Amino acid sequence: MLVLEGVRILDLTWQGPGPFCTMILGDLGAEIVRIGAPPAAGARQPARGGGQRAVAHQATNRNKKSILLNLQSEEGRHIFHQLVKKSDAIVDGFRPGVAERLGIDYQAVSKTNPRIIYCSITSYGQDGPYRDVIAHDINAIGMAGALDLIGQKDGPPVIPLNLLADYGGGGKDAVVGILSALIAREKTGRGQYIDISLTDSTISLLTQVVVDPYFMTGAAPRRGEHGLSGSSPHYNIYQTKDGKYITIGCLEPHLWANLCREIGKEEFIAYQSDRSKWDEVSSYLKQLFLTKTRDEWFDLFSPKSIFIGKVYSVDEVFNDPQVLHRQMVIEVEHPTEGRIKQVGIAVKLSDTPGKVRHLASMVGEDTEEILVSLGYSQPRINELRQQGVIN
Repeated sequence: MLVLEGVRILDLTWQGPGPFCTMILGDLGAEIVRIGAPPAAGARQPARGGGQRAVAHQATNRNKKSILLNLQSEEGRHIFHQLVKKSDAIVDGFRPGVAERLGIDYQAVSKTNPRIIYCSITSYGQDGPYRDVIAHDINAIGMAGALDLIGQKDGPPVIPLNLLADYGGGGKDAVVGILSALIAREKTGRGQYIDISLTDSTISLLTQVVVDPYFMTGAAPRRGEHGLSGSSPHYNIYQTKDGKYITIGCLEPHLWANLCREIGKEEFIAYQSDRSKWDEVSSYLKQLFLTKTRDEWFDLFSPKSIFIGKVYSVDEVFNDPQVLHRQMVIEVEHPTEGRIKQVGIAVKLSDTPGKVRHLASMVGEDTEEILVSLGYSQPRINELRQQGVIN
């Protein structure tokens, strides 16, 4: 059994946090119906073609069925509401106001199904002065204050891919919101609306940094000056003899003491909280770590209660024995392309583990199957296709 087995979610998203959210829910067993627009509807969304093999590698579309449905047409909206009757949740990535104009917003669909849970993911939320401003991850993390904190002191901000607002923030907050609403529905019998803002979610990730020191003292943290951003010798990145890098994360005093004793520099133990000594200690460590390779340092320190890690390239990550043991690389059989590698499932449930049941469908591949499940006949499906309502 999968934990979300029997839950159906309609996915109206096509990029970034929305597909990541529904991928996680699909991995946990939910039936995800991905709804796109036929070419005739003039939808502005990225082309995701490239044949069976390219589609099979679209990881965020795994465990999802695909239907193309013209929501600008009356019949298309009727089909959508028929799906709503048999669904538990909807996730959309529209700009505020678009769903209302289409007649598929929460107020409209909750009349069709009062138990429906509706999650909207936008840049800044459904209200406020920036409601209609559009943004990608880089814009949201900049507005949230996160981008300004990432990078070296006296250097420019460093873009952390789109990991913060899209995935770590908005995408996962949407998962939390939907799962919470499903639990609430068991108590109230009603669905509800979930308003996810990428900027809000990124600000939430900054909770500890903002509360201490900013809210406590009024002193705003600065790029490269926070103890966790590369200013301290005990929480930093060091180059090694082979041109690679290691990470040292000896935050706790006893861990820092372990490192200092191991390198024969016990006098450094007292310097952990003395910023005036940090440059001296960092300079010494930079030279020291150049005397052995990355893997030699890891093998030396990791058994000795010293927090050390390797800075891997992506190809190294997916050959690491721990990553392989944790099944963070899996292979899924494709009907025509053989075994396709995928990133594994991070949430490890002991009794109801997640599963990649099938790889991504071709766009619109499941349209007929879904309409048949709603009671549509083959002649009627052919008519809808001729009318441009479906693909």
